[in-house]
Amino acid sequence: MSTPRESREEAIKRLNDRASTLEAATAPKTSEHLAAQAVSSQAYKIIAELLGGVFLGLGLGFGADRLFGTNPWGLIGGVLLGFALSIYMARRTANRLMAQAKASGLEPRSIPFDDEDDEER
Repeated sequence: MSTPRESREEAIKRLNDRASTLEAATAPKTSEHLAAQAVSSQAYKIIAELLGGVFLGLGLGFGADRLFGTNPWGLIGGVLLGFALSIYMARRTANRLMAQAKASGLEPRSIPFDDEDDEER
């Protein structure tokens, strides 16, 4: 017995179904582990910005003290300026991350406060 010929539309529909099944099977899956790595890398970036700004200000203040002989005022001013710069940079990074989270449609989840671990029984 010969099989009945399928119409062109049925063949295209069948091929599209197979293609979408193959695409779903081969699509990269994001796991919680990868998401946790991305979050921790962003946290380390913010920490590096905070520390880097202070150390940069410290170095520039020390250099200004050596160059102009203004001990300890260059060092104090440099640390304060470096701290202000690091706060600005960390806030800018945090705002960018919040904008990315809102654009991706992620809603912030509230984590309930649990102080049972702190109590001794």
